[in-house]
Amino acid sequence: MNTLRLHNTRTRKKEVFIPIDPKNVRMYVCGPTVYDRAHLGNARPVVVFDLLFRLLRHAYGEEHVKYVRNFTDVDDKINAKAAESGREISDITGETTQWFLEDMAELGALDPNAMPKATEYVDEMILIIEDLIAGGHAYEASDHVLFRVRSFDGYGRLSGRSLNDMIAGARVEVAPFKEDPLDFVLWKPSSADLPGWDSPWGRGRPGWHIECSAMSRELLGETFDIHGGGNDLMFPHHENEIAQSMCAHPGSGFANYWVHNEMLQVEGKKMAKSAGNFFTVRDLLDKGHPGEVIRYVFLATHYRKPMDWTALKAEQARRTLEKWYEQASRANGRGVPCNAVVEALFDDLNSSRAIGELHRLSRQDDIFRLRHSLQFLGLMRDGVPSWVHSVDAEANSLLAMQEKMANLRSMALKSKDYSKIDRLKSLLVSAGVEVRMDKSGVKLLPGPGCDSAKLREVERELH
Repeated sequence: MNTLRLHNTRTRKKEVFIPIDPKNVRMYVCGPTVYDRAHLGNARPVVVFDLLFRLLRHAYGEEHVKYVRNFTDVDDKINAKAAESGREISDITGETTQWFLEDMAELGALDPNAMPKATEYVDEMILIIEDLIAGGHAYEASDHVLFRVRSFDGYGRLSGRSLNDMIAGARVEVAPFKEDPLDFVLWKPSSADLPGWDSPWGRGRPGWHIECSAMSRELLGETFDIHGGGNDLMFPHHENEIAQSMCAHPGSGFANYWVHNEMLQVEGKKMAKSAGNFFTVRDLLDKGHPGEVIRYVFLATHYRKPMDWTALKAEQARRTLEKWYEQASRANGRGVPCNAVVEALFDDLNSSRAIGELHRLSRQDDIFRLRHSLQFLGLMRDGVPSWVHSVDAEANSLLAMQEKMANLRSMALKSKDYSKIDRLKSLLVSAGVEVRMDKSGVKLLPGPGCDSAKLREVERELH
């Protein structure tokens, strides 16, 4: 069997992966807070750890791998959403959870073995908090229970931060009832209009961090193999998980390997609503970007590098997959992925190298290994997806519009009347198409928010 190497955030180096028990390989990944649609950045860790899940099952056998990803369904953001909308919290979390599962399935993500909800494990959280208080690692104050950070010597090792840096950091919440500014909330009181559970400290609800410690312990044990998530969770969430788990269970290792993916950008900029480049996964799917295309763009960049979603990358991915699907459709039967693809993933989940191997298989017209490698990477399911059959028609439509725009521009340059070409350009931009005009002519590039319905309106205008 190939040797799997993973970059362990805790040690800052790539290490050979040695499971605690090869017959019971265990991985925990922090999941979404379910109050709204998953945005594009939320999807990256889902795809990254789905790929690792597939690789572990390939290496150790499906029945010997357990993957847990949680749902945070008790949170102040959810409470705010309920207050704003007037809807029941359970309706919001139930609907949003289903949206998440449907959207991630479109990206080819397998369901984890377990997907626990925080509200199902409140009793277990209370037990851990009681143990922490008994051990001197937590204390009650003003109807809250807080974790005493300085009681854990290893705090800050994962993220590489000193305690002084943390105190100065803007993300540290300061409250008058804290013994120390670093201490974080394990339990907080709930008013009558908020979700709450009975506890030794009164009616209240858990803080964010304690849920993952409780769920991972119940489903994977006090020490398990891999803990994953985006690197934005490294501090404070993962630091707090480590501290409370290891203090509650002295002698445990909690997670042996910490794997973090880098963040996502859109067209070279940080994704933000204020920047106008914020997209949910459903936005992209509804605007005609198939899930396989989104997944390909993700996998084309190594998980530990920042990933830039661009319209050009999406278009190139679509064309590449169309070609590969045509080749793979000529191969039938069951098989195994190309060994070079698997070897690439065993080298710290090097998906970009694996994509390169797919290009090689395509050039060689090795249709059987291409098909089975596509399936292994989650880029192809049972057959050629239905969207492939509409690619040519859409491309031809854009090419036709591009040619007509070029003719109109030539006429405008002669007549000096740019009103029509400017109006059509505005319509195309509003439809999500980038319009490039220079000495070489006109180029139309569909963006991540391209609207097919508006494009048809432009097409009618051009006729």
